[in-house]
Amino acid sequence: MSDGSNALTGWDTPADLAKDPAVIPELADVDVPDDLRREIEGYVARYPELHSATLPALHAAQRVHGWCSPEAVTQVAAVMKVTPAYLASVITFYDMYKQAPVGRHDVYVCTGVACALRNARAVYRAMAAAGENADDVNVREFECLGACDMAPIASADGRYVGPLAPEDCAEVIAAVKDGREVLPGRGLEDMPESAPGRWSDV
Repeated sequence: MSDGSNALTGWDTPADLAKDPAVIPELADVDVPDDLRREIEGYVARYPELHSATLPALHAAQRVHGWCSPEAVTQVAAVMKVTPAYLASVITFYDMYKQAPVGRHDVYVCTGVACALRNARAVYRAMAAAGENADDVNVREFECLGACDMAPIASADGRYVGPLAPEDCAEVIAAVKDGREVLPGRGLEDMPESAPGRWSDV
């Protein structure tokens, strides 16, 4: 700034040493669902360094709560014996963690280069329109899902389906909402790795 003042915040802001230190929640004081506690403890037991369990532990809590709510973060922190602030730093770094309730079901439409060349933008627009009134479905673009031979592709609650056309999108959203298998026969796991002609069959 020309006046010499420090108007920026973030990395250049000094720590407030007057604040109380971060506190690890006591497990005895936090109501953690038994299944969630056991799952997180299982992850922690797998690694020599407990911080390595952070990603799967947060995924487990997000699956239970639908997002990384303050309650979910406190529960994970209590079981892992870390501060909520540490978990918040992870949640805000990775975009697969939800910082607000946006739906329990995720539909990611790939708009990476291979998919973009095969009309992925139109697929995304159709998917977003189909999901507009589906309160429990979160539709978003994704840079690359890594299944370029099935482009354009989407991940519907982790099931990779493709190649997609805009007219497939309403059925994808309906199947996700109803808990049905999405596009039977057109999932990545439905086809042998060496299946010829997947591109030419579009």
